[in-house]
Amino acid sequence: MIASVLRPRRSAFSLIFGFLLLLAAVVAVTAPTAPARAQGADTTAAESPTAGNVPGNVLGNTADSEFWRAIRRGETGSVTIPNAQAGQLIQSEGDNWRAVRNGPVTVYGAWAMLGIVALIALFFAVRGRIRIDAGPSGTTIERFNMIERTAHWITATSFIVLALTGLNILYGRHVLLPILGLDIFAAITLAGKYAHNFLSFAFMVGVVLIFFLWVGRNIPGKRDLHWLAVGGGLFKKGVHPPAGKFNAGQKLIFWAVILGGVSISLSGLALLFPFQFAFFGGTFEVLNIFGLGLPTDLTMMQEMQLSQLWHGVVALILIAIIIGHIYIGSLGMEGAFEAMGSGQVDLNWAKEHHSLWVQEVRSGSEAQQPAE
Repeated sequence: MIASVLRPRRSAFSLIFGFLLLLAAVVAVTAPTAPARAQGADTTAAESPTAGNVPGNVLGNTADSEFWRAIRRGETGSVTIPNAQAGQLIQSEGDNWRAVRNGPVTVYGAWAMLGIVALIALFFAVRGRIRIDAGPSGTTIERFNMIERTAHWITATSFIVLALTGLNILYGRHVLLPILGLDIFAAITLAGKYAHNFLSFAFMVGVVLIFFLWVGRNIPGKRDLHWLAVGGGLFKKGVHPPAGKFNAGQKLIFWAVILGGVSISLSGLALLFPFQFAFFGGTFEVLNIFGLGLPTDLTMMQEMQLSQLWHGVVALILIAIIIGHIYIGSLGMEGAFEAMGSGQVDLNWAKEHHSLWVQEVRSGSEAQQPAE
């Protein structure tokens, strides 16, 4: 009886004792790590951001306006890699370049080309083809020799290729890519890139040649004012103002090609050989004599961006001018193309459009005549 009473008590005691042992074991295991955990919690608390201030001498979410303003202005830091330009985190002029290129340059350039085509179409509809009023005489006179024609066609053909490939760079992805697809467009653009790069030197040579061949005959004179006043006789039949070998309209085109050609060649060289030429800083310094206040301390990246924009603007202006020149020298005027085709023009055509030059040739005094 006593044994049976003691057995349940022993079992309860064993249960309580086992539970106490387990609790002691847990305490014994966790006790050494408690200080460490407390210490880690203190460290974490110490390293936590306080009012936006992050330990470690960094800014955190506390903005330093001057610091970020300097970065936005293009402040350059130091880097350990060879490319020193990598030290500039933000180049704000890149945003300006993209906005101008994809905005005014692209939009106004398209309107300029479409505008000149529309004006030519309107002119042709109203005036028609300008005919030789006296009719062809059947007699010809040499207008340009082989050297002159060669120089002209070197300049003309290279410019046409440069214009088409350049327009593809500016407008191709919007016009041709949806039509041709990626593969064909990529192949055409790559071929156009190489053609543009290498034929640019032919264009430069052509510009130099025509300058030395014709500059003496393209000096503006008083008679050019009269030619311009009557529109060169282009707008009214039977009106033929006197002109030398080159009339005022041709002189304007000559100087547009020379000045524009030199300018576009220089900017093209800057693009062909990146970060080697700095044309705009010095140019702005000269222009600032007139109080323009243009920036002169330009980085090479800024020079490249300005070169690209200027290259595109001048190219689009020249393209618009040359479209008009091509029209009047081919479809627009009877007998004009032969001047650069065979070099021989009809005598009546020459008398109507270059009467003073015909007189010089006939008198044999062309070489002795002063600059026009």
